[in-house]
Amino acid sequence: MQPTTEAERARLRQSLIGNFLLLLFGLGVLGFLVAVDRAEWFTLRPVSGTSVALSHAATGKADAGALRPEESIKR
Repeated sequence: MQPTTEAERARLRQSLIGNFLLLLFGLGVLGFLVAVDRAEWFTLRPVSGTSVALSHAATGKADAGALRPEESIKR
């Protein structure tokens, strides 16, 4: 193994840092393009029925989705 000079080490270090930054940039662009295409991944949805009920109660829409008794009878 040949001894490396300080200049060679600095060049190698700069090359590795440059390649790493280029990789990070590429992954960032890829992540951005995926996020633009999949906007529905970033919408907040209620996880359970209880959270839906609490949300409706808090906003005053407690009966917005409820059926009236006469509507629930199928004819």
